Amino acid sequence: MIRNQWYVILESNEVKPGRPVGVTRLGEKLVLWREADGKVVCQRDQCPHLGAQLSQGKVIKDHLACPFHGFEFDASGACRYIPAVGRQGWIPKALKIDGYPTFEAHHLIWIYWGEPVEGLQAPAFFESIDDSFSYMSFKQAWGVHYSRMIENQLDVMHLPFVHYNTIGSGGRSVVDGPYVSLEGDLLNLWVYNRLDDGSPAKKMEEIPVPSRRPFLQFRFPNIWQNWISDDLRIFIAFVPVDEEHGILYGRYYQKFVRLPLARELTNLVGVWSSLYIANQDRRVVNQILPNKTELKRMGQVLLPGDRAILVYRTHRQKLKEAAGQV
Repeated sequence: MIRNQWYVILESNEVKPGRPVGVTRLGEKLVLWREADGKVVCQRDQCPHLGAQLSQGKVIKDHLACPFHGFEFDASGACRYIPAVGRQGWIPKALKIDGYPTFEAHHLIWIYWGEPVEGLQAPAFFESIDDSFSYMSFKQAWGVHYSRMIENQLDVMHLPFVHYNTIGSGGRSVVDGPYVSLEGDLLNLWVYNRLDDGSPAKKMEEIPVPSRRPFLQFRFPNIWQNWISDDLRIFIAFVPVDEEHGILYGRYYQKFVRLPLARELTNLVGVWSSLYIANQDRRVVNQILPNKTELKRMGQVLLPGDRAILVYRTHRQKLKEAAGQV
């Protein structure tokens, strides 16, 4: 995982007022809870006293109470009350839990997984998805590192084989390009798959600079959209659980059907079809070795059609180096 990055880790409705939630994210046991004003707090899910799981406790106003001895901690992680010593009793400064900054927007919860910094900027979403869209969500656990999940959604060569009867139907196996650009932390991908007419695949340099919108966009470190049309998108957050597991948080966004009942039915069908396609991928990707990807020492031979994967691996390595990760 890349340090010093904003990661989507949950949907907003998974953290309800008054109820702490324990999750494993980015290889750590975390507890999330809401203060009285609704702000989400994210902290280590372990009491510094005797190691109890804080997510088994309860929220008391703006404090998280440990289930074992009732110690109460505030959003900064400082212990504010120890029942055994009374309201005016001495509290050791070492009784503190570490946490991560949070951000909530678009009904998603981000945490900044890294070292505290001054003037921390809010994470970016996709500007082209706004409140004019309705959506329905789905979630799916995968048995691989999140980097494998991401690369699968940047891979244009697998479409006619894994998705032969869905999004890859038609046998367009020849990959011209693809055309890939990187703007800051936003990777744009244009797909030019075609039928094999006997002519060799074109390299990216032989394709004119696209004038249309990109077909796929990935924003580091873990969100992606399939820009199917101006009225239809598939969104995915590739949520890291640990070194061997990830969770796909998906959404079917559309705004071409607006009547309430028809809108919900359309979104439900969109979710079903998205899950069917995701299952086609998961069946293959869960068996791929190695379980995670890196830029170097992979022992793999990449082709021109893998350009988006190479760009992803290269930029990911740069971000890790910038964060001091060797």
